[in-house]
Amino acid sequence: MRQEGIGQATLPSNGTEPTPAGPAQAEPPQTQPPPVEAPPAEPTPAEPTPAGPAQAAPAKKRDAFFDNAKYLAILLVAVGHAWEPLREGSRTVTAFYTLVYAFHMPAFIVISGHFSRGFDGSPQRVKRLITGVAVPYVVFEVAYTLVTRWTDDAPDRDVSLLDPLYLTWFLAALFVWRLTAPVWRLVRRPLPLALAVAMLATLSPAIGKDLDLQRVLQFLPYFVLGLLLKPEHFRLVRRRAVRVASVPVFAAALAVAYWAAPRGVYPWFFHNDSAVQLGAPAWYGPVMTLATFGCSLVLVACFLAWVPGRHTWFTALGAATLYGYLLHGFVKQAAGPAHWYDHPWIHQPLGALAVTLVAALTVTLLCTSPVRRVFRCVVEPRAEWAFRRGGEGGRAAA
Repeated sequence: MRQEGIGQATLPSNGTEPTPAGPAQAEPPQTQPPPVEAPPAEPTPAEPTPAGPAQAAPAKKRDAFFDNAKYLAILLVAVGHAWEPLREGSRTVTAFYTLVYAFHMPAFIVISGHFSRGFDGSPQRVKRLITGVAVPYVVFEVAYTLVTRWTDDAPDRDVSLLDPLYLTWFLAALFVWRLTAPVWRLVRRPLPLALAVAMLATLSPAIGKDLDLQRVLQFLPYFVLGLLLKPEHFRLVRRRAVRVASVPVFAAALAVAYWAAPRGVYPWFFHNDSAVQLGAPAWYGPVMTLATFGCSLVLVACFLAWVPGRHTWFTALGAATLYGYLLHGFVKQAAGPAHWYDHPWIHQPLGALAVTLVAALTVTLLCTSPVRRVFRCVVEPRAEWAFRRGGEGGRAAA
């Protein structure tokens, strides 16, 4: 079945030139992140400029803050997916699950929007969008369809590039958002307009599954916000005062999530259904859009406040979050047929802790260099043979 998935995912990165960021990109780094074109991440990532003999410009230092943010966000994505089978019967797990889903995807998408500020529809940018987002989308949409025929016991499931399966929705959404980036830079009051679009989307159950348009439209305000943010805005939330204030804010949010756990509030943070489809009156949709947007932004700010700005042991992994995002889904899909969640102790507190640690370790390993070398051909394809001479294709690393 088509699943709500993440997040999950965006997957932004830093680069030397303003290239959009999204789950599939990485560029030559620099000290202060420029608008980059790419996440999970492209939280969400910028794209790397392909290295070659023709490039004479020296590589600049990457901004560790954004790589750290991407790694920590992709960690939460994987952990959130690992918690899904544990929600039933556990109010505590459901509370943590709700809290994580309230901000991990918005964080990826905001950063992806920030690194998409340079997307102008030029041939270079379009080529990078194709190789860094569209090609991985096609490859992994087909791969997940074939795998889930077995894991979901759906042998007749068709390959459909219009109905994103599982984690691939983020790549489809990022492709659409990036194409619209020049429009949001042109119009007046882009954020209120994007919020209006998201609110209207919740009123229409007729919006189909094509390209997961409900998610594309309902998550749109976070991407537009990222387009509007400047580097100094990110520095504001990294002040000590914000870091201190974030502790009681997170504690209060967890308490609210615990209260809301039996009331089934968390599906509103998936942003993939209309209000009527969630069993609520139509007018709930616009109200919940504003409520979840405000809640998510506060939690995103609190999350970013605790992201280290210095180089850490996991900073380098932040440049490869697209690998962790796209590949950890296969491990999660294998959990059902392997009956990993059938053991009663898994549903006890220590079992939930073990699941959390295994998920964190798994996604960390999937972001390492050996994995990147094996899967680079499908996650960061060069595909220069497909384009005319005179422009750059590009690989993208989330």
